Amino acid sequence: MIRPLKWIRDLLFQNLIWKLLSLAIAVVIWALVASEPELATFANVRLEYKNLPEGLEIASEPVSSVVLELRGPSGALRGTGEAIHPAVVIDMSGVESGERTFSIGDRNVRVMRGIRLVRAIPSEVRFHFEPRRMRRVPVQIRFLGEGQNGYVVAEFQVDPPEMEITGPRSRVARIAAVLADPIDLANSTGTALFHVNTFTGDSFVRFPNAPEAVVTVTMKKK
Repeated sequence: MIRPLKWIRDLLFQNLIWKLLSLAIAVVIWALVASEPELATFANVRLEYKNLPEGLEIASEPVSSVVLELRGPSGALRGTGEAIHPAVVIDMSGVESGERTFSIGDRNVRVMRGIRLVRAIPSEVRFHFEPRRMRRVPVQIRFLGEGQNGYVVAEFQVDPPEMEITGPRSRVARIAAVLADPIDLANSTGTALFHVNTFTGDSFVRFPNAPEAVVTVTMKKK
């Protein structure tokens, strides 16, 4: 029985001063935290989402941020903007085409320990989902300054003549053509190449590939 007792005694009393000092520091930290006043604040948080099914697109104007009312110790709340990084993450698993409303609460709001969510503004967000569609549409060319120098367009060619666009089905269906940036012909006389960018006119519709077209223009005298 002597050896076990010696082991226990050594465990308790070895480095006793350091152990007592560590205990005192822990008590002081606990006392400081426990005595901190509880405050509330508002944090503007970016809205994030995950698990959107493949082939589905958000077709409504997105909600980009949510205001969270948070409550907790004053020291913790003062670091909300940089150190805590509260987050709102919407899980879109299993959504289908149509409208879907998501509640914002403890299940999808992430805050650090000691801080609790009081409410979210707005408390719900609604999205409209549509199947993704791809479609080829013609490139529409526009000229400026034609005829000012006595020359007009004899002919022109566009490469590619059509471009592929993609996005929510209903928005893609509305686009009859993509528009090229205007080409200034005020000083053109012979045959010239112009590299122009195109745009869809709908922020929800995009180009899978580079939206550049090459336009070959041949001019002739009036």
